[in-house]
Amino acid sequence: MEEAEEQETGSLEESTDESEEEESEEEPKLKYERLSNGVTEILQKDAASCMTVHDKFLALGTHYGKVYLLDVQGNITQKFDVSPVKINQISLDESGEHMGVCSEDGKVQVFGLYSGEEFHETFNCPIKIIAVHPHFVRSSCKQFVTGGKKLLLFERSWMNRWKSSVLHEGEGNIRSVKWRGHLIAWANNMGVKIFDITSKQRITNVPRDDVSLRPDMYPCSLCWKDGVTLIIGWGTSITICSVKERHAGEMRDLPSRYVEIVSQFETEFYISGLAPLCDQLVVLSYVKEVSEKMEREYCARPRLDIIQPLPETCEEISSDALTVRGFQENECRDYHLEYSEGESLFYIVSPRDVVVAKERDQDDHIDWLLEKKKYEEALMAAEISQRNIKRHKILDIGLAYINHLVEKGEYDIAARKCQKILGKNAALWECEVYKFKEIGQLKAISPYLPRGDPVLKPLIYEMILHEYLESDYEGFATLIREWPGDLYNNSVIVQAVRDHLKKDSQNKTLLKTLAELYTYDKNYGNALEIYLTLRHKDVFQLIHKHNLFSSIKDKIVLLMDFDSEKAVDMLLDNEDKISIKKVVEELEDRPELQHVYLHKLFKRDHHKGQRYHEKQISLYAEYDRPNLLPFLRDSTHCPLEKALEICQQRNFVEETVYLLSRMGNSRSALKMIMEELHDVDKAIEFAKEQDDGELWEDLILYSIDKPPFITGLLNNIGTHVDPILLIHRIKEGMEIPNLRDSLVKILQDYNLQILLREGCKKILVSDSLSLLKKMHRTQMKGVLVDEENICESCLSPILPTDAAKPFSAVVFHCRHMFHKECLPVSGVSSTQYCNICSAKNRGPGSAVLEMKK
Repeated sequence: MEEAEEQETGSLEESTDESEEEESEEEPKLKYERLSNGVTEILQKDAASCMTVHDKFLALGTHYGKVYLLDVQGNITQKFDVSPVKINQISLDESGEHMGVCSEDGKVQVFGLYSGEEFHETFNCPIKIIAVHPHFVRSSCKQFVTGGKKLLLFERSWMNRWKSSVLHEGEGNIRSVKWRGHLIAWANNMGVKIFDITSKQRITNVPRDDVSLRPDMYPCSLCWKDGVTLIIGWGTSITICSVKERHAGEMRDLPSRYVEIVSQFETEFYISGLAPLCDQLVVLSYVKEVSEKMEREYCARPRLDIIQPLPETCEEISSDALTVRGFQENECRDYHLEYSEGESLFYIVSPRDVVVAKERDQDDHIDWLLEKKKYEEALMAAEISQRNIKRHKILDIGLAYINHLVEKGEYDIAARKCQKILGKNAALWECEVYKFKEIGQLKAISPYLPRGDPVLKPLIYEMILHEYLESDYEGFATLIREWPGDLYNNSVIVQAVRDHLKKDSQNKTLLKTLAELYTYDKNYGNALEIYLTLRHKDVFQLIHKHNLFSSIKDKIVLLMDFDSEKAVDMLLDNEDKISIKKVVEELEDRPELQHVYLHKLFKRDHHKGQRYHEKQISLYAEYDRPNLLPFLRDSTHCPLEKALEICQQRNFVEETVYLLSRMGNSRSALKMIMEELHDVDKAIEFAKEQDDGELWEDLILYSIDKPPFITGLLNNIGTHVDPILLIHRIKEGMEIPNLRDSLVKILQDYNLQILLREGCKKILVSDSLSLLKKMHRTQMKGVLVDEENICESCLSPILPTDAAKPFSAVVFHCRHMFHKECLPVSGVSSTQYCNICSAKNRGPGSAVLEMKK
């Protein structure tokens, strides 16, 4: 249960129950405050007996017969001395311009607050209730009801006279009445009745459930939720009724409306008042508890509950125990619940106190979250409702959240929240950093410090760097990499690192960090020297990024030792900055590195390093023989004599063979293959490459007394040399391995050649015939002759102007046209040729087409 204790400047009466209820983690739905100012003064001398609420003001009745008009803060605006005894009820119309008052001595007054209109009547019995028409301000609605032993309706006639009529009597005192629209609901000792003022009909009677309770001690509470829904609270029972229209066919002698009970359930305590809250109910309950010490009942603090009605039961949403003045002496009838429909304000009225309950707003929600130390939820709620909150600031909540996390020792979370909460406020950032320094947690906040917009004072960043430098070299190096160099005084940090290196000069982490600091400071020479000493991979990136080629001319060997591949690529990509000559000179004492450089240079361009090709012969021979032969083949600037000398000295047979053949000494090269390598296949391949008959002759002569060589020749020379020449030279009786297979292969190769020739011949004949037919079809096609064509001899139109006149024309396949009489007469044969084309070629195009008409 949520305990709602409201404090003011005066002292509050203490509960007789000294044990306090434990606070629940569930947030209350309502907040409470005492109505003070003028109300405090009134209740110090008098006691509240009744109260009614308008949207603009309040009306309070007392036991001494006074009626006070109050503003919503409780200040007195008007005072009326109505009677010397208790005011039983006050009623206001919807406009707030007319008020009805009844008292224990039988007096009834209805008057205008701002007009002279007034009604006075004194009855011979106490008048318990009064209700004016909701639209009393209208001339047609000048009506009100009063209740004592009977319920009377007063109406003003057309002559401004008041007449009364009895609506109900005979069932005890009328103790409660509520007027809404055209419906009047009242309660007497037997139950609740509803009257339709329009049709002058009583609609229903809802009997009282618990007849054992005295109706004067436990009065009925009535409340209209809307124009047709009545809520009845009596004893511990709540009934919700709905007024509905009866169908025309069902009326007969019945009223036009009827009431249906939509919900009825029991509550735990006695009901002192009811009020609607959206689809829920606010219930003021009178509580009696049994004292364990005294073993008797006593009056406990009243409760204000919010419940959700269901058809046969209800669900409790919230429940608050209220400490009101004098609650130990109050009875159920002493409490009243009034409400303002427009603002969801609920007034708990007791003889010595008036407490106002209102729905909690977002500020109240945040207050509760902060009280429960739910700072993250409070911050989220403030961000979502930042336009609606009035008493809180997001920044203040955020700072309180950070302090709370620090107090709990959750330093990393607190530091992470600083990013969101502090935002771009540099002053707040600096303040928080100093707080973290005081508790020795600078490392926790360092990852989250702003690095731009805003930028803090350099001293802040230097302070954190010094903290890491004293205890965590790796963390220090990480910050140097991540933080821009302009955040702090670089020279100060460089000096601090150098001081630490005096104690540990070989610390690679510090050396690397110092190099990065030198880079930020544009001291690239010192940075490069450290990187080379550390053999760090970033050395090449540093050289490229800052164009440090002038600084590495004397450090080429170091670069090559570190990573020859990257170094060579970099040097070759930047020949304009470091010349080939300079690189070769620097590597003079390291021929193996010199070879790597020149080899890659040669791969990129065969001509750039031509002046070093002679040197490269020795380098290839010494360090990279597999690439010597490709180099000799691709180089056009290599001195062959020098290369031959080196290869012969080192007995490089393949390279020597290549050089001999390139120098024109193919016979010596072939001899070396045969004698040194004893490789007939390579010898044959060499002979094929040279395509020299004398070379084939030498190969045959050398192989004629070597059966394995003869086998190789028989298997491979068939397409280059006539095999018969070799076969005739084989001595009789010589055993040749696989001779039969070799001869079969020769025959098969021969047959294959014959077949290929025949196939080619057939294809040639077929293609020739196809093309001839195509040419014949083309030449047999007609040729268009029209008025635009002219005779190539006389240059006049080929067709006569008179179509009826006979003519004769000759059209050659070359598309030249002549009048027949314009062609020279051929004396040798009857075949005619185009005079224009016959001088060039007497071919197929010179054939003729003749037209006659």
